Amino acid sequence: MKINKGLEKISDLLKTKSKKPPTYPWQDLALRVISELGIPNKKRNSVFKVCKENSRMFIEKCLNDTKELCQTGERWRYFFKLIDTENK
Repeated sequence: MKINKGLEKISDLLKTKSKKPPTYPWQDLALRVISELGIPNKKRNSVFKVCKENSRMFIEKCLNDTKELCQTGERWRYFFKLIDTENK
């Protein structure tokens, strides 16, 4: 049985940083889109931008359409294609 001794060193305290929750609802939506579509790191900022500029309903519609219509390949490209065509 292991006994919890707490923090023994100051470096232990620095290792236990907690992540801050998203400040705005669109940030939470963007994180969900990123995780569900496997968006690469270089395109994360673009997801945050479209989630900030468009309505939640529109983003969720594009996300659902992407998951339904694009079964193989890079789904994130299809997501951005839907965003672009719907905005025009």
